[in-house]
Amino acid sequence: MTAETNRQFLLAKRPVGAATRDTFSFQQVPVAKPGAGQIVVRNQYLSLDPAMRGWMNEGKSYIPPVGLGEVMRALGVGQVIASEHPGFAVGDYVNGALGVQDYFVGEPRGFYKVDPKLAPLPVYLSALGMTGMTAYFALLEVGAPKAGDTVVISGAAGAVGSIAGQIAKLKGCRVVGIAGGKQKCELLIEELGFDGAIDYKSEDVIAGLKRECPKGVDVFFDNVGGDILDAVLSRLNFKARVVICGAISQYNNKEAVKGPANYLSLLVNRARMEGFVVMDYADRYAAAGQEMAGWLAKGQLKSKEHIVEGLETFPETLMKLFSGENFGKLILKV
Repeated sequence: MTAETNRQFLLAKRPVGAATRDTFSFQQVPVAKPGAGQIVVRNQYLSLDPAMRGWMNEGKSYIPPVGLGEVMRALGVGQVIASEHPGFAVGDYVNGALGVQDYFVGEPRGFYKVDPKLAPLPVYLSALGMTGMTAYFALLEVGAPKAGDTVVISGAAGAVGSIAGQIAKLKGCRVVGIAGGKQKCELLIEELGFDGAIDYKSEDVIAGLKRECPKGVDVFFDNVGGDILDAVLSRLNFKARVVICGAISQYNNKEAVKGPANYLSLLVNRARMEGFVVMDYADRYAAAGQEMAGWLAKGQLKSKEHIVEGLETFPETLMKLFSGENFGKLILKV
């Protein structure tokens, strides 16, 4: 083990605005041997998520921030190459918080085994991973769509949005995606089966909502926040549900986060806006994963992965999330 070198990205400072390469420090250290109750994992794929930007900030949140000088937190999948833990054997493939590095060494808290024979490893970071669980529970539990509802998804070509929209279609809803660029909007309709799309980069969102949602909006699955949230609030139906899954438009703000100006629409329409954190549903992941796997096997659900190769590209690849360059789940191949 000591002959191996572990490349690591550490959080060097708390960014103001967007993270850049100098937000992180890079080091190479020998791979340690596992202690009692520990495992060593050779990381193969890392999940890059908008939430990572929030984890860099100091302050109270749903999860403690990454400490300065610590390996940057990231979920991933890899193979166990050494183990002093009774629940994990050499050769097992696992999913867990592996960090932005070549090798994870430590206690496998919250780790679980995955089978590359049942699905490609990257899918365990998208439809069959935390991304899929987020789309599944945020839509079905918080959004509570009914057949015939009009469901609008912002960030619809992203990891969570692309899956949430497909699940809404499976439940018999009219689904409209908001995305940036003609290509993404075409892919939503032609590949993923959305009923309509609004290109926020080339058209007025409110005008697009009037065109695509003539009967109003019953469920809004929001990954973006800001002006798009305000636009959809103006089109809510009676007893509509707004799911606050993310607010990527606000994560790199240097000023205060912009809240909704049209929130009184919630009062007028007796609508509900509720925040969502996927970890609240951890005890139900297995059952949801089985249903998602069934949809994938039947071709009723498509999992889109945008894979970039090379651990060394991490800082720049992470920023693709905020420039809208990814379609589907952004994954770093170590």
